[in-house]
Amino acid sequence: MGTPRRDASPRDASPRDTPRRDTRGIVDAADFLARVRFRRPEAAAALRPWVEHYWLIDWDLTEPYVSHVVPHPAVHLVFQRFEGQEPFAEIAGVQQGLFAQKLEGRGRVCGVKFRPGGFRPFAPDHPVSHWTGRRIHLTGTDPARVLAPADESERVAALDAHLLALAPRPDPQADLAMTLVARVRADRAVRRVADLADDAGLSVRLLQRLFAAYVGVGPKWVILRYRIHEALERAETQEAVDWAALAADLGYADQAHLVRDFTATVGVPPATYARHRTA
Repeated sequence: MGTPRRDASPRDASPRDTPRRDTRGIVDAADFLARVRFRRPEAAAALRPWVEHYWLIDWDLTEPYVSHVVPHPAVHLVFQRFEGQEPFAEIAGVQQGLFAQKLEGRGRVCGVKFRPGGFRPFAPDHPVSHWTGRRIHLTGTDPARVLAPADESERVAALDAHLLALAPRPDPQADLAMTLVARVRADRAVRRVADLADDAGLSVRLLQRLFAAYVGVGPKWVILRYRIHEALERAETQEAVDWAALAADLGYADQAHLVRDFTATVGVPPATYARHRTA
């Protein structure tokens, strides 16, 4: 993740600091939360400009369980301990397909979710697209420092210490990428890459290059992924969904386009998924 820099000057925390409390991206979130202990503590204030939140998972299962997630456009640093295996740490770039993880026995994961656009200052030697779709084990890192403490606050402090030692430097391009992705996530009116580029004062080509270098995926992919996240959440939380109206709200030309994208991402059509959730 790059050589630690002594000239780092972490910035003050931004208004984006509070960890999200929704379950967007988690498939069958209620079932997942019933099987594991899942928390999202905040990072140290000096890290929040780049880190969206930490995520801690502990489980003690009597039978195997496979969790599924529709990934966000974010890079993760993950420390993991599975029963019967040596603990390890890895960098997980943006995963473009449905992500599945088998959990069994007892285990623990301590993860860092970087803001989309916020990972590059920690690993400036490569564009973030270098990590996309990859899970790379880290060497020279002692995962037990993060995973071993019984006290949760000590695990959070260990994550803080690990990241602060990397001393990320402020990067205006990272700031721009984070701002643009945050706008896509929050504003349904952002539906076209060309409009996002115009608002940013960039050509479409420059916007695409920015996203490749700092987010790891293109702006069109980000727009579509956040819309699928919202559709998935609606299917999770509502007994009856007007899919045609939702498609229009999310900027799709018609319901068929939403169904196609949802099915390609989640694996089943949205109506089928919703029926399974309410059965």
